[in-house]
Amino acid sequence: MADGVTRVAIHGARGRMGQALLDAAAERTDLAIVAALVRADASAAVEPAVDCPGVPFSTSLADETGAQVLVDFSGAAGFDSALELALERKLALVSGSTGLSGRQSASLLAASERIPVLWAANFSLGVAVLAHVAAEASRLLPDWDCEILEAHHRNKQDAPSGTALMLGERVRGARGTGEPLLPLDRKGLRPSQGIGFSVMRGGDIIGEHEVRLVGSGERIELVHRATDRRLFARGALVAARWLCGREPGRYTLESVLGL
Repeated sequence: MADGVTRVAIHGARGRMGQALLDAAAERTDLAIVAALVRADASAAVEPAVDCPGVPFSTSLADETGAQVLVDFSGAAGFDSALELALERKLALVSGSTGLSGRQSASLLAASERIPVLWAANFSLGVAVLAHVAAEASRLLPDWDCEILEAHHRNKQDAPSGTALMLGERVRGARGTGEPLLPLDRKGLRPSQGIGFSVMRGGDIIGEHEVRLVGSGERIELVHRATDRRLFARGALVAARWLCGREPGRYTLESVLGL
């Protein structure tokens, strides 16, 4: 934009992350939230849970908003409509919706040929660095056992978390061995190859992830702990600002960080 401000629309604005995005956006002067989109069965007249004056809540995106980027945290149930809207309006798409089906993941990949897209299971910039470091360490130590531990609040439904699975895939890709991701209900001896997972659920833990590389007589422990849920919103807004104006393609948080 001529004023240097990135114009952002939020898809899933009534959700926990949608509210966090509205809150985090108030801290920035280089972007503006121009629309807060809610489901058709949700009341657009209800006041937002955070103080964000002038942001219109709506079930559709008006042309006059001039939106450039769509930030989606509506979950797998709302992802299809978010992707359809981004394609229809030629918007850059930043999405943190998890639990996507194979069909939805394929649709996202196809969309990257027409618009810039950035999907991440976790928008913590620290987790992006963790993934990068874990992959490099695993490449250098391909024979060491890898175990990924994660902890979240008691209400989280998926296990292992999308972030833990992403870390596992990064380790596997760095080693280039195609070793399997081990199931949670392991019994007996640990196989010589495979990336293992451990899961904890309890209380109000926002998110903790640890990658352990274990050799004979030594081990490396790489840990990230989230203590404020707003960090995910801040990371998504950093990504939205960076993605605006990019060529069509599929980007990552590591792209944003220049890793």
